[in-house]
Amino acid sequence: MPNLKAKLLKGQEPDKLRETLYDLRAELSKLRSTAARGLNKKDTGKIRKVRRDIARVLTTMTERGVGE
Repeated sequence: MPNLKAKLLKGQEPDKLRETLYDLRAELSKLRSTAARGLNKKDTGKIRKVRRDIARVLTTMTERGVGE
């Protein structure tokens, strides 16, 4: 999943935001498990990017008053 921009997120429907959040959290879980096993040497910065994307989605949802 590419880096998400706040402008793009603000135009999305609440259901789409929830779906994006679910997908990002699943991706973060996979990345963390592979990193814990020592298999993820190339994409070490990807965990950070996914965490920031999750924060962007949550911020957009909070601004709009949409719950998780």
